[in-house]
Amino acid sequence: MISIENLHVEFSARPLYDNVSFVINDRDRIALVGKNGAGKSTLLKIISGMQQPTSGTVSIPNETKVGYLPQVMKLQDDTTVREETRKAFSDTIRIGAMLESMQGEMAERTDYESEEYMLGFTRDDLDRPTSEFSGGWRMRIELAKILLEKPGVLLLDEPTNHLDIESIQWLEQYLAQASCAVVLVSHDRAFINNVTNRTIEIVCGHIEDYKVKYDEYVVLRKERREQQIRAYENQQKEIADTKAFIERFRYQATKAVQVQQRIRQLEKIVPIEIDEIDTSALRLKFPPCLRSGDYPVICDEVEKSYNHLVFEHVNLIIKRGEKVAFVGKNGEGKSTLVKCIMNEIPYGGTLKIGHNVQIGYFAQNQAQMLDDELTVFETIDRVAKGEIRLRINDILGAFMFGGEASEKKVKFLSGGERSRLAMIRLLLEPVNLLILDEPTNHLDMQSKDVLKEAIKAFDGTAIIVSHDREFLDGLAEKVYEFGGGKVREYLGGIYDWIRSHESNDVQTLAQPRKGGEQPAEPRKADSPKADMKAEEPSQTEVMTYAQRKERQKMVSRIQKKINETEKRIETLETRLGELDTMLCDPKNAADMALVNEYTDIQQRLDKEMADWEKLSEQLETV
Repeated sequence: MISIENLHVEFSARPLYDNVSFVINDRDRIALVGKNGAGKSTLLKIISGMQQPTSGTVSIPNETKVGYLPQVMKLQDDTTVREETRKAFSDTIRIGAMLESMQGEMAERTDYESEEYMLGFTRDDLDRPTSEFSGGWRMRIELAKILLEKPGVLLLDEPTNHLDIESIQWLEQYLAQASCAVVLVSHDRAFINNVTNRTIEIVCGHIEDYKVKYDEYVVLRKERREQQIRAYENQQKEIADTKAFIERFRYQATKAVQVQQRIRQLEKIVPIEIDEIDTSALRLKFPPCLRSGDYPVICDEVEKSYNHLVFEHVNLIIKRGEKVAFVGKNGEGKSTLVKCIMNEIPYGGTLKIGHNVQIGYFAQNQAQMLDDELTVFETIDRVAKGEIRLRINDILGAFMFGGEASEKKVKFLSGGERSRLAMIRLLLEPVNLLILDEPTNHLDMQSKDVLKEAIKAFDGTAIIVSHDREFLDGLAEKVYEFGGGKVREYLGGIYDWIRSHESNDVQTLAQPRKGGEQPAEPRKADSPKADMKAEEPSQTEVMTYAQRKERQKMVSRIQKKINETEKRIETLETRLGELDTMLCDPKNAADMALVNEYTDIQQRLDKEMADWEKLSEQLETV
């Protein structure tokens, strides 16, 4: 049990919170919530002993070990995964009196290699240098070290930020069964609801303790605020009535005693505070932009390898207006394909970006690329151009950087504030294809909700790389799963994809396999055609030689038409681009011949694209 008593924290003579007291009991599952900058991460650092409060005490029993996972990890690059995880036993090694017995334990204990703590690593990964792993995998190494220490209290600061969906589900199950207490900061609503049973909110410099899950807390908080508003209004009426009485009878001798009583009564009134709520809601609206071609992204046999195969035979077509999600385990190539689309890295195969496509790209490390020495205003002022510079303060205000906050230096911003600032850069120019790589990392729940609604209302196309189930739910209408060097398409939302995986796992476990037999390839989600094909002999098996010959001829004819159509589309797109450049020149703005040619080519291009789509459908059905 950990006791926090009368905690007071100040930064630059400004109180962050005052007189904070609560107890962390055994097996508590606490969600620490509050707006960005309220002091959630600071409170975790104080409990872990990494930071000292201005005043107050944190009492931790001697036998209680505290494990702390920060938002930003610092790993040595000259160690392997095995060596890094063995550091979990460093405290044990330092105990001189128990050195011999602990060395015996170190020799016998190999659970750092057990499946329970592998977190997606393979046996071969254990001897690889940590420098070879991305930020997400490095976070897993740190998490594995903490879990190996088997602490009495786990402090987790945004633990799901770099975990894939499967690892998040594993962590949920582990924390639900763990015997230790857990205090976590997270903006993943689904994760919090599945793990916690108590919610502590930091608000107005103090805490409110709710012995319920997050969703129930939201309801209770709303009721509490309504009660506060009614009590505040009643108190204001009482104060107004008292002041009116005092002013009315102040100079009447017969009422002097009553006036003095009312004055003393007024002095004793303790003002009722109403819990602050972010009234400066994040009003995110992407500016209008030009209409893109019907197919912003087309991948044809795209492949990418480093020292190993990342993916191959990637064939996908993303239509204008679609909102799609890239999901899968970390390191399977989601961000790599995004970089291929952005033409940041070389790749094999053909990847076409459609006509008139203007890309807005939010990378994983966008927030870390900000200059720490600039202020919030200066950061945006340096990238803003033209008339948009006149609206900088309005934009900052919409992202909760109004007033003095716009003069704050970037190095003093929280993770969520930095992400919001980086997101503003995306809004400065109109785009019709959004590519968002983990856009919700460090965003609070309110900001995520508003961003989600803005993307849903976005007229263009969106590709979203995210492991946030709640964020993707109702947003993505198609899911592309990355895994095993392949990219598979699933029609439906994120929970449809999760349910399909769960059913596939059950079916795989239920079917006994002979020695050496490999598990079957996962089927597409919700595919009745797959069931029919499994029950009936394939069409090819019952075809005669003549029928197969005729089918091959038909496929060749259709493929030839498709190739010819693609050549015409490429020619039209090239000419359309030339005309677009010419019409941007003011001296050609009134040239009706160019305008008419532009309109004619656009119509021909639309027709060719429609023909290409029909031919592609015919090819699939042959």
